[in-house]
Amino acid sequence: MGNKILSKLKGKNFLLLFLAGCINAVGVTMFLAPVNLYDSGFSGTSMLLWQITPDEFSLAFFLLVLNLPFFLFGLRRQGVQFTVYAVFAVVVYSAASYLITDVLPIEVASASPFAGQDLLLCAVFGGLISGVGSGLTIRCGGAIDGVEVLAVIFAKGMGITVGTFVMIYNVLLYIVIGVITRSWVLPLYSILTYCAAIKTMDFIVEGLDKAKSAMIVTGRPQEVCDALSAAFGHGITQMDARGYYSNQARTVIYFVVNRFQIGRLTDIVRDIDPTAFVTIAEVSDVFGSSLKEK
Repeated sequence: MGNKILSKLKGKNFLLLFLAGCINAVGVTMFLAPVNLYDSGFSGTSMLLWQITPDEFSLAFFLLVLNLPFFLFGLRRQGVQFTVYAVFAVVVYSAASYLITDVLPIEVASASPFAGQDLLLCAVFGGLISGVGSGLTIRCGGAIDGVEVLAVIFAKGMGITVGTFVMIYNVLLYIVIGVITRSWVLPLYSILTYCAAIKTMDFIVEGLDKAKSAMIVTGRPQEVCDALSAAFGHGITQMDARGYYSNQARTVIYFVVNRFQIGRLTDIVRDIDPTAFVTIAEVSDVFGSSLKEK
């Protein structure tokens, strides 16, 4: 069993996770922390604890203390592969943060080495960079923040979604930061950081050009499929169906294209069967080949 699990772990993923941890550390320690801005989740909580506790407690210490227990606690639900990747990413993130703040000759105590004390630049670029790190981690099958695991464990019992749980956690975190610092300027900029990170993470995980899936319900399937195949050169999936009210036989055609091809697809279908029912949905990932078999 152990060998089977180990065989699923990929060296390429560990390399990318190492890069992701270092990227996250750069975003947090070189852009956010120097001007007292905060990341989201346990990362942001670690930054807050780091700033309000004695100097002997480092950011790396809190990152490990907050994240590792929840990754290990979620082992049964998330699986060994996810847990190994997540723990590795957090350890790298923590080690890289420690090197930047306590070992390397980089001045990050009171200003960003790149953006100085400009809160807007630090918020935007700190969010972008940390979003790249988080997105790479998710892309490789892990996570770099234990709050997602916390959400998976407890959200269902609370009757809310995982995304809602994470959002509530971050809202409460920024409120606590505002109360402790007695200022709402830094929490508001931190929300901007959070938004930049989320959009960047979505881009890394899902890609700029999301695929689109089309479901076409038609009574002229052969003509529609011939035209779509000739136009796009893709394989096509057909499924038999029957209209509920008409009780007539219909065919559902499933077809995947990119967003630039939607207009052409709908024109082709309308020309052949004006009564066809068409729905378009986003597809985050596509596996396997959809090329037309010869």
